[in-house]
Amino acid sequence: MPSGRHRAAFTVERRRRRARWQGGAAAAAALAIVVAAAVLFLTRPPGTCSARDPILVSVAAAVDVAPPVMEAAERFNASGAEVAGRCVRVQVAEQPPAPVLRTLIGDRAGVLPDRPDGWIADSSVWVRLARRQGAQDIAADETVVATSPLVFATRRSLAARFAAGGTAMSWDMVFPATVRGRLRPTGDEPDVVRIPDPSVSGAGIATVAAARDLVGTGEKADRDLTAFVHMAQPGSAPDYRSMLAAVDAPGIWSRPVAIVPEQSVWAHNRDGGAEPVVALRPKEGTVTLDYPYVVTAGDPERAAASRLFASWLRSPAAQEAVRRAGFRGADGQPPYGTGVFAEQPRPLPSITPEVIDEALEAARKRAPPSRVLVLADVSKENAEPIGGQGGKTRLDVAVEAAKIGLQLFPDETHMGLWEFARDLDHGADHREMIGLGPIDEPDAGQEEIRRTALFRVAGGITASRDRSSSLYDAIDAGFRSVSKGYDPEMNNSLLVLTAGVDDGKGLSRQELVDRLHREWDPSRPVQIIVVAFGKAADRRALGEIVAATGGQLYVAQEPGQIIDVFLSALARRLCHPTCTGK
Repeated sequence: MPSGRHRAAFTVERRRRRARWQGGAAAAAALAIVVAAAVLFLTRPPGTCSARDPILVSVAAAVDVAPPVMEAAERFNASGAEVAGRCVRVQVAEQPPAPVLRTLIGDRAGVLPDRPDGWIADSSVWVRLARRQGAQDIAADETVVATSPLVFATRRSLAARFAAGGTAMSWDMVFPATVRGRLRPTGDEPDVVRIPDPSVSGAGIATVAAARDLVGTGEKADRDLTAFVHMAQPGSAPDYRSMLAAVDAPGIWSRPVAIVPEQSVWAHNRDGGAEPVVALRPKEGTVTLDYPYVVTAGDPERAAASRLFASWLRSPAAQEAVRRAGFRGADGQPPYGTGVFAEQPRPLPSITPEVIDEALEAARKRAPPSRVLVLADVSKENAEPIGGQGGKTRLDVAVEAAKIGLQLFPDETHMGLWEFARDLDHGADHREMIGLGPIDEPDAGQEEIRRTALFRVAGGITASRDRSSSLYDAIDAGFRSVSKGYDPEMNNSLLVLTAGVDDGKGLSRQELVDRLHREWDPSRPVQIIVVAFGKAADRRALGEIVAATGGQLYVAQEPGQIIDVFLSALARRLCHPTCTGK
């Protein structure tokens, strides 16, 4: 995506400003320098700067804060600021943080044409990340230019509905309803909470940090965080404006809420829309974006000039411009205009820079999209009924849970399905139901996409009451199949849904474990994840099998545990494929 072009929509005024900046910035700067040089050469008193050879400072500013920074730059350029007798001229360009970061750390893809001399990101997280990744010539100090707390934004009519129902916004709403103990949200709370994409926005990173802080650590925390990631991913957006436009427009969600900076609400309502958007604060407290200016110039004179502009941005006139643009000042003073809060927001006390950095690291460690072959045990061991489930078998309940879990996989997932039991298909111990491939594309020779086919086929799977379990042989065959088609751009795994026992008529446990130890390749890792249902599962044997591939064993004793088990399996995406089991 071209840098500086993340906005989905612009007002006429913003379009004209963008056109003026992009189309005529160089010519305008040159003309201004020539005119200023002529005027100053003829009229300047002794000691004023020379405009014959100005120091040009390029500043990359986050898209939302760029307009008041541009206004401040115009005033600064007219002030006669100088370094070593040379006038300083600042040029500001809108740039999202991600391409600036990539430029500063020396990446080759998705970078800016030129390295900036100053940088205003929407969060100091980006600056810390740049330093940790070895960016050169990043100043040790930062100057906060503006602040904007995160809010839960929604239509005014929905805000009134939430208030009437006594529903306060809470960070736990970023999690699926299943994490909060129910299948779906109530009618008095949001049915979706959309967050900005954490890979491109400080607000998204801060939301991940709040989610991580809320769930803590441990296995359940990993499950809950993964549920959050999978729910958030389809609804995330690269910029705040398009998120609020979606909240303001009809769609598939009837009660949408978006987490955005307070300033975005101000800007959205200023530009007009079908219905004003209201900023609601989370009851636990919030996280505030700090918009820091950091000097990034390597040349000493440009670095000195960049520092001058940083100081100028804290001047009363510059801070007034910031507040007129809907931001809070560096000191937290509220913005001008309506639709935002006057008082200081209450901070979420536990969200420290260390917590934010840890949460970002956790997000960065997420594995690539998943490539999963699912093995479904259709042996007589899985045909046993589960008490209190209306005669449903273990397999029936497992399939119902699998359908819920399937909805959590994003479209870039690759998935296939086998069923297995002894002598299932003309002497074979397994049968391919759906070939492994993209779930948003059809299997070979089919018309419906795999996701649809998986729902259909899974609903028709039944356990046989006269066939025993070929568990070890099926794991062996499935592991080899996934390994043969290994995709280095994906997280390759074998997910086994089973009663957890083998009939002893094929490979032994030891033979299977020995094969896995020999064939598992750390440079092409395939994880085996076993989900076992019932007390009969051989935990020791299954534990050895999954340990041979750095996989994980999950055992569900009750039907209600199966959803948690699937989320636990999905949580492996947060870990490197070669990590050891917990």
